[in-house]
Amino acid sequence: MSVVVPSSLLPASAAPAFRGRIGRSADSGHYAVPHRYRLHVAPADPGCLSIAVTHALLGLDATLPLRLLPEVPDGPGGSYTALRPLYEASAHLYTGPAAAPVLGDAWTGRIVSTHAPDILRDLALRFRGDGPDLLPEEHREEIDALAALCADGVHRAAQRAGELGLDPEAGARRAAEEALGTLFAALASLDARLTGRPYLLGHAPTLADVHVWGALVQLDTVHRWHLDAAALHRVADHRALWAYAQRLAAHPAFARHLDVDAVLRRHRAHCRGREAAGAAIRIVDWGAAGAGR
Repeated sequence: MSVVVPSSLLPASAAPAFRGRIGRSADSGHYAVPHRYRLHVAPADPGCLSIAVTHALLGLDATLPLRLLPEVPDGPGGSYTALRPLYEASAHLYTGPAAAPVLGDAWTGRIVSTHAPDILRDLALRFRGDGPDLLPEEHREEIDALAALCADGVHRAAQRAGELGLDPEAGARRAAEEALGTLFAALASLDARLTGRPYLLGHAPTLADVHVWGALVQLDTVHRWHLDAAALHRVADHRALWAYAQRLAAHPAFARHLDVDAVLRRHRAHCRGREAAGAAIRIVDWGAAGAGR
């Protein structure tokens, strides 16, 4: 059964979280059945892109349909009008945003989950079938740690550095330098892991690679617009990491739903921040690498 957090208990900017999970058997309510569920994603969003990549790695086209949404929501507050009926059927008197991603249950016409990390884990654990093991048991703690590193050490650190970096006030500049230090430390850690190996945890992709690659896409397509040239050159100095990003961008499962122009259109639709001197610097030629669009 889905757990819904009422909008009255959340910050105004947050979407209510549907946190249902896919269980092992019919006793759990939601369990993996071919053709029962639908995934609704906008791959220009980082969480949705990670879900789309995982869906492709597992080869789920025939059993779990993927419904693609445009990069820019067509309703207020980040809503998609196509998802509104699902949200309203899933929560009585629902008035919050109808945002992606959504894992929907076609049998009930309701939402199972809108929480990207849970959806990723359930795809890997419950819908795997004969596909690759993207969440090997012996590496689960490590994968969770790498996901947290991407969220805090890459995405949030780069976002904070970009927000504060153009502020001439001394305190803001110091905070921006601290955020950049966090970012550079995270990138150095990932770069060291990838020296001499094709993937983060060995010779096959896992959810760790999905998390890290998605963070690198955002860093080089979105966050770079708000970092100065000196910072971008230091980011680019992690050669093993960016070679890995370019290599994965040529992998069919990663390339399939990568559309850099769509990512930028989504970013520009809601971003009003100033651009920095690093905006013209591109580390990876994502368009050349990702030919699967």
